[in-house]
Amino acid sequence: MKNFLLSFLIVLAAFAAGRYWFPAPASQPTLVDAAYTGPVPDRASRVDSTYAGTRDRAPYTPDEERTIQLFESASPAVCFITTKAMRRTFWNYGEVESGSGSGFIWDKAGHVITNFHVINGANTSSIAVTLSNGQTYDARVVGFEKEKDLAVLKIDAPAAALQPIQVGTSQNIRVGQAVYAIGNPFGLDQTLTTGIVSALDREIRSQAGVPIKGAIQTDAAINPGNSGGPLLDSNGQLIGVNTSIYSPSGASAGIGFSIPVDVVRYVVDDVIRYGEVRRAVLGADLRQVSGYQGLVVLTVEPAGGAAGAGLKGVTVDTRGRRYLGDVLLGINGNPTLSNSDLYLELEKYQPGEVVKLNIVRDERRATLEVQLGSSVD
Repeated sequence: MKNFLLSFLIVLAAFAAGRYWFPAPASQPTLVDAAYTGPVPDRASRVDSTYAGTRDRAPYTPDEERTIQLFESASPAVCFITTKAMRRTFWNYGEVESGSGSGFIWDKAGHVITNFHVINGANTSSIAVTLSNGQTYDARVVGFEKEKDLAVLKIDAPAAALQPIQVGTSQNIRVGQAVYAIGNPFGLDQTLTTGIVSALDREIRSQAGVPIKGAIQTDAAINPGNSGGPLLDSNGQLIGVNTSIYSPSGASAGIGFSIPVDVVRYVVDDVIRYGEVRRAVLGADLRQVSGYQGLVVLTVEPAGGAAGAGLKGVTVDTRGRRYLGDVLLGINGNPTLSNSDLYLELEKYQPGEVVKLNIVRDERRATLEVQLGSSVD
């Protein structure tokens, strides 16, 4: 105890001696301004003065402001679509969620556009559409065009809750122009991605296995759940419907495809009016047959345009022997060497138009004029 007290007194004495021999220096000017003799501002005012140059600056650049306004204007037209299907589990057989995707409001009547593959396989009575305001409505299928991967739904929502999308055109699209995709990737609603048009006139395969020509290729991120959502231009107008991605992993790899809005427009108009697309047809069944160049005419519908023009199909004699009829080489001079060629060529025409069929009959070339019929009639 005595040693402790002695040590404490020695330390205290040393401290007092140090204060006496080495007094604190006189107050020096601060680093703020050595020549300044006025009051030193407090920390808050110093912080304000530091950022005084940024307080009057706009929070967003002009480009950011345009993108924000585009999203806020267009997003109320975009909706989230969920579907259910009947599935058998270990315990029972019932409805389970089968998929989800995006869509958009077409008009004040409540028509909603999406991809056919979004609703394919779902119970037609178990499709739900959730609007941007969070309200969910049951939807019924008005019709679809499997060959274009498009479907039209209808919901009974008040007109005040429906904001139709602004429909543009795909005729003036150019590679390099900015595009914007709004959708619900992975179920995350109201997501915006941006990019550019990477290429035009791409050919992709539809759910029906037939080609869709003229597809728009974009590098805007499109992931599962974006399907059926709108692709917009810088004016916020619809120029395409996002339908697929090219990716080994199933996630966005910078290559997405959209159906041009001009195709969407005629498909939707026909589906709303007729329940299906009113396509031009020949009134004959044609197939690719090995060993023949062109499409072999198998059968001809008695009341169709092909029959009226005298087109001949395969005939069978009393002994069951088959005889080749006509072989279609082209329409109006454009080759039709496959069923895909025929489908794409007939797409150019409307029911009622007259076309020239380039055929081979009895090993001789000939031309027949045919009035095209309608797939709806």
